[in-house]
Amino acid sequence: MTETEVALRTLAHNVRSARTRAGLSLDELGRRAKVSKGALVGLEKAQGNPNFATLVRLADTLGVSVSALMDGPAEGRVRVVSAGAVMPLWAGERGSEARLMLTTSGPAPVEVWRWRLEPGEEYPSHPHQAGVVETVSVTTGRMVLVVDGAEHPVAAEQTATFDGDVPHTYRGAGDETCHLIMTVHLPPGPTPTA
Repeated sequence: MTETEVALRTLAHNVRSARTRAGLSLDELGRRAKVSKGALVGLEKAQGNPNFATLVRLADTLGVSVSALMDGPAEGRVRVVSAGAVMPLWAGERGSEARLMLTTSGPAPVEVWRWRLEPGEEYPSHPHQAGVVETVSVTTGRMVLVVDGAEHPVAAEQTATFDGDVPHTYRGAGDETCHLIMTVHLPPGPTPTA
């Protein structure tokens, strides 16, 4: 079995389990997450190739982290993750990418992401569930963080934080590649979906 097949089976199991725990039918999950029932049926059968936006919408609707949908069983007390071992969840046409490195455990999990943004390339994100807080720390280059329509330049050695429950966009700026670490702080405990 290939790595991709294993990842799809893990994703299928985790989505089905989270949906069952939330007490949602395929129809209701699809309606709330704005994902077709056919795509959900395929996903739960470990078929297809869901995109990043779909995974984020499903995670938000189910009240879990993206990595909770993708991770297999825990591997021990310390986990070291190499960027090269993690497939990008988003790749832009100019070479930008986002990799979900890991998610901490506990009542208020934190996702840790590595991003590369090429000049002028952007990723627009839909609003997350209430209580989600994002932090971006630029290590090299420059970016523009757009939150609810307002632009905020963020340069190397600067960090910005914002409530993620509004539309937001990450855009590469300047003439060199921007590298950043993003954390997504999820609200504590299971969140009811409405």
